[in-house]
Amino acid sequence: MSDQLRSAATTSYSDARQRLPLAFLFEALTCQARRILALNPKATWRGFLVSLLDGTTVRLRPYGDIPKTFPPHRNQAKTQPYWCLLRAVVCFCAHTGAVLACALGPLALSEQVLACQIILQQSWRPCLFIGDRNFGIFQIAQTVRQAKGHALLRLTELRARKLLGRSLRVGDYSVCWTPTPSTQLQPGCDTLPVEGRLLVVRVKRKGFRGLTLYLFTTLKDNFQYPLEELVKLYGVRWHIELNLRYLKDQMRLAQLECKSADMAQKEWVAGLMAYNLIRAAMLCAALQKALSPLELSFSTSRRYVEIWLGEFYHKSRGSNHLWEQMLRLIQKARRPKRKRCRPAEPRAQRHLRQSFPPLIGSRSKARRNLQKYAQKS
Repeated sequence: MSDQLRSAATTSYSDARQRLPLAFLFEALTCQARRILALNPKATWRGFLVSLLDGTTVRLRPYGDIPKTFPPHRNQAKTQPYWCLLRAVVCFCAHTGAVLACALGPLALSEQVLACQIILQQSWRPCLFIGDRNFGIFQIAQTVRQAKGHALLRLTELRARKLLGRSLRVGDYSVCWTPTPSTQLQPGCDTLPVEGRLLVVRVKRKGFRGLTLYLFTTLKDNFQYPLEELVKLYGVRWHIELNLRYLKDQMRLAQLECKSADMAQKEWVAGLMAYNLIRAAMLCAALQKALSPLELSFSTSRRYVEIWLGEFYHKSRGSNHLWEQMLRLIQKARRPKRKRCRPAEPRAQRHLRQSFPPLIGSRSKARRNLQKYAQKS
């Protein structure tokens, strides 16, 4: 395992720093993900690789060709927005937390279109794609069938009612999803109706209000894939929110300081490869103790991997001893088991007071005003 991870470390840090083609980095990310999956081939659910889909945005400064490639988001304000936004859709492994694939594009390109690109790339292995209401559309189900995979998608109440054709009640229904004339279709895919099941479930949790879930799945056998097990499997989707937070906070990918659009995409992919390196170390440590890698702390593991990389660079002879020592430390870095449910947190952010006033308008206008005041003084 250490040899595979050491080669992954070499790919992640040395090659990503060079000026390599972007396609090469995407291919290296795919090869790295396959190596991580090979460490634990049993990390599947009924023979399917459970893949979680979700999207996010990355802030970029308007340098070079970045405003042309990734234009800023238009709002109702009269002033020109400053930040450029890069849209990214990432596919994570539900059992290991590793990044399997990624698709990048401007804000004008929807998350559904980018997700279809990822789904078609993952046709090399039977996959079960899980997505929230943003991905619960016919285009995703159509692409999943083309890739010979399966899907477990959450639908909105309106779309679920139209799909069933009558009022919604708790139960398991066999449905046939037929596209309408206004439905957006995936080019090059079959336009026939998608057969599956519509699951209407009322979820109750102590201390929280009840929630009704509308799930569509292409797993038609209700005896082999029971409703309760599919609902429990959809609950694993929450881990992708934590993984995206790790990418932005721990890997510092929320804002990229690049001078070109090509380098911004390379920096993001290189960050994903470094993230996979940490996930691979967590997986190796968890396999020795027969644990789930999701039980380990990502932030603590990241610090141990950084220390190991620094020592490995200067002490190549005792690398095996350093590797085993790092795994023992990661095994002890377990997430706390809370006896009580944490209270709901408000979706609010505390304002950080700074000594500088906010910038209103463009920077060029601010420079001219500053120069004008300097001449007067």
